[in-house]
Amino acid sequence: MRLRFLSVFPIVLAACSQEAERVYTVDELLADKALRTDVIGKCRRNPGELGNTPNCQNAAAADFRTRLERM
Repeated sequence: MRLRFLSVFPIVLAACSQEAERVYTVDELLADKALRTDVIGKCRRNPGELGNTPNCQNAAAADFRTRLERM
């Protein structure tokens, strides 16, 4: 019985844990306009929850740099 519990326990823990979202760098977001647009869109739709995440901050920085380069 104890052996069964110990073998099932890690599987249950793995199923309950959330998969971490990949954090994109500013350079990756500069290189991929579609990705940058997608991330910025998600951030603008939910600014209270996502506004301070690394992806939103990096996307904002990449967007600022692209706008600055166009001037």
